[in-house]
Amino acid sequence: MTSYKIGIIGGTGPQGKGLAYRFAQAGHTVVLGSRSTERAERTATEIVRRAGDAVSISGTDNATAAESADVVLLAVPYNGHAALVESLRTRLAGKVVLSCVNPLGFDQRGPYGLNVAEGSAAEEAQRIVPEARLVGAFHHLSATSLWSGAGLLDHEDVLVCGDDSEAKTVAVELARTVTGRAGIDVGALRLARQLEPFTAVLIGVNKRYKVRSGIRIAGLGHEG
Repeated sequence: MTSYKIGIIGGTGPQGKGLAYRFAQAGHTVVLGSRSTERAERTATEIVRRAGDAVSISGTDNATAAESADVVLLAVPYNGHAALVESLRTRLAGKVVLSCVNPLGFDQRGPYGLNVAEGSAAEEAQRIVPEARLVGAFHHLSATSLWSGAGLLDHEDVLVCGDDSEAKTVAVELARTVTGRAGIDVGALRLARQLEPFTAVLIGVNKRYKVRSGIRIAGLGHEG
């Protein structure tokens, strides 16, 4: 597998931290980005304690993480997403940018998908940075499972969407570090409109049945 330098924007949040842990364990160089460099450095230290001294991971601010990386992962809450991507626009241009952002709302009835003008968070990011090679991926993985320290999440599949075939290949390969199998290319970036809000369904299942649910596609004979 190709080794990447991965900048994780929002790398101190649960999803970003969990994916950083998995990517670092697999031998990739990881740069955690945060609004607070100090917090990013603390999270990097926490990951080293769990993954071992051999991993390559550091913490810095979001702009530096985006600038220094080959591949950038957006792992931030949807609130403030557009403004953050706009602030990183020149640093994201021309790069493979993976988005696991899920625009969700919560009320007394539970989680639900938010309406996004562009259709999805991934498409919103693509509009803001048209030169970026946007891919939607890693939406449906439990942050708790990612950070658990258990083995590969081989009961799950990573669904990947995008309009740039080469960029999608990066996400398909990185999925192996989490599930042990290649990610599944489901089609165009606009399918993020379906992938992102489906996370609300999984959250509802988790709460109702006290599990950590995920998605597995049947019928492909997909063993990696």
